[in-house]
Amino acid sequence: MAETRNRGRPRAFHDRTEQNTVQSLDRALAILGVLARSDGLTLSELAQAADQSPATVYRVLTTFQSHGFVELETDAQCWHIGAGAFRTGSAFLRRTALVDRARGAMQTLMRKSGETANLGVEDKGEVLFLTQVETHEAIRAFFPPGTRSPMHVSGIGKALLAFLPLARLLELTVRGLPSFTPASLTDIGALDQDLRESRKRGYAIDNEERTEGMRCIAAPIFNAHGEPVAGLSISGPVFRLTLDRAEEMGALVKAAAQSVTEATGGRVPG
Repeated sequence: MAETRNRGRPRAFHDRTEQNTVQSLDRALAILGVLARSDGLTLSELAQAADQSPATVYRVLTTFQSHGFVELETDAQCWHIGAGAFRTGSAFLRRTALVDRARGAMQTLMRKSGETANLGVEDKGEVLFLTQVETHEAIRAFFPPGTRSPMHVSGIGKALLAFLPLARLLELTVRGLPSFTPASLTDIGALDQDLRESRKRGYAIDNEERTEGMRCIAAPIFNAHGEPVAGLSISGPVFRLTLDRAEEMGALVKAAAQSVTEATGGRVPG
């Protein structure tokens, strides 16, 4: 059988990072990274921050400038990140498909919690479930892709609502809060209190509010602006996903959602 190899590496590659990096490129990218974290720096400020000589930094900057990666503000003699860097960086966005990026975190979450992991987004005022990783337990929750749920009775829905501005919350709940079970929150005051608690702990709980006998724990996924754009959850029967385990399971869900946030270039708001 022919020997297989990683097509992203040359035949002579050995898995020794320190032997396979280009030091000059490392230094150049370090300069670009320092500049990206600033609002503009002079040559001397950038050289000091990057711990490199001004002559070296200048050569790197002029090279980047020729490709549009940096720009010089001539009046203030400050260097800034350029449009070329934005165009290159935006290529990352084309491969940050949420479902693909979340899949690994969902599989890990299912294994650690023992419950079905779900991914959903807000669409037209409802939660739209995109995908799930099912538990191997005989009794389990099932939300096929395309399933919808009112936000106020969904773990993912409440996780998203908890981090939205008040105006957006009112917009999404203006049509009312219908009841599905005796536990459904049908009063805006009660829902608001629940959302405040959810925001404080970083995860929301659907406590039999949509379906009796089923419980869900969810946390939000954020975009680069710190806005909630999706939610990750686990769901299962109340006899297995007990409230005594809510804090433990909530921490798992929160960590998984944060990993997806980071994987898609988002940030958790401070």
